[in-house]
Amino acid sequence: MKTIYQAPILFCLLFILFSCREEPTLIGQKKNAQWYKGNLHTHSLWSDGDDYPEMIMDWYKSNSYHFIGLSDHNTLQEGEKWVRVPDNKIRRDAYQEYFDKYGTDWVESREDTPGLEVRLKTLEEYRSLFEEEGSFLILKSEEITDGFEGKPIHINVTNVKELVQPRHGNSVVEVMQNNIDAVLEQREASGQPMFPHINHPNFVWGITAEEMMQLEGERFFEVFNGHPLVNNYGDSIRIGTEAMWDLINHHYIQKGQPLMYGLATDDSHNYHLFGLEYSNSGRAWVMVESEDLTPQSLIRNLEEGNFYSTTGVELEYFGVRNNEYVVKVKPEGGVNYQIQVIAWLEGADEPKVMETVEGESISYRLGGQELFVRAKVISDKVKDNPFMSGDVEVAWTQPVGER
Repeated sequence: MKTIYQAPILFCLLFILFSCREEPTLIGQKKNAQWYKGNLHTHSLWSDGDDYPEMIMDWYKSNSYHFIGLSDHNTLQEGEKWVRVPDNKIRRDAYQEYFDKYGTDWVESREDTPGLEVRLKTLEEYRSLFEEEGSFLILKSEEITDGFEGKPIHINVTNVKELVQPRHGNSVVEVMQNNIDAVLEQREASGQPMFPHINHPNFVWGITAEEMMQLEGERFFEVFNGHPLVNNYGDSIRIGTEAMWDLINHHYIQKGQPLMYGLATDDSHNYHLFGLEYSNSGRAWVMVESEDLTPQSLIRNLEEGNFYSTTGVELEYFGVRNNEYVVKVKPEGGVNYQIQVIAWLEGADEPKVMETVEGESISYRLGGQELFVRAKVISDKVKDNPFMSGDVEVAWTQPVGER
């Protein structure tokens, strides 16, 4: 009797086990989590931006952002810094707007023979004006600005604790790796969550995909940047950042490294003049699914790939479920969407668009040969104040792979 009933008992146990097993939760459908909108690359008068930090924070908060990394070049918003107000209408008007909004009790200025100067408020001074638990967060950030033989090499660090001085190096790769290592060392020593990301690799054609392939410990780069000089789309002889992304990840898989994730950022500098020749706010951002609006939760979810990058398209959810890669757009009235599932197949020399759907959702059956898979959603809505004339709103999901 024992032998007769072993199989049925085992079958029942397996049935119970598999029937109770939960399917993987899609990104965007996690319980006790929500989407948070943020920009990780922004500049102010603390370096080469043209407005006061308070005015910049007010714009982002008023435009439904939840978190901002104000990442000025090789500086943190600490200590005493006075800036000259140039004797031109745009900057004088900007000062007047700042003064009118915050008044004499807040704005500190002085005027002598050289002209008008304003003391910039530190992050710790103005933080309390804007931060609200669960609603708006400012991430202490820096753009580590370095270079090699005239090539700009810029690396952002999000949620930095102390200023990271550029470490330089004897090649483009060495400069990048030295600065990445500096961030990771600070993270390890301080216990504070932070991460580096490679900024605008095609800015002055400073960084190639082949050079980024050699990095270790880097998980993020800018697949899209809103600055007018960053050459997101490449040119007739050099590839764009999206093509770089796939090449890097194919190489990383061969090396057994974690996949590289693609960020979209404003890199905003200009807040008073608008157009294709200026670096304006609102061009690109990330949407992070997170349990809380805290640096710890946001960074953990970014590092787990629980986010998408966008210039305007919103998603409801995406990810792998039942051996399918699925994407669902949050539709906007009157806007049409094309969803592309892109994969790099084992043995292939390049990535391939595996399936395209005109609509608001897609379910692509995984075939088992995909080294990694991601999606791109292209709308027919023309982007307001675009990076390049004719741009439409798009979104990119993060790559997922089995290796």
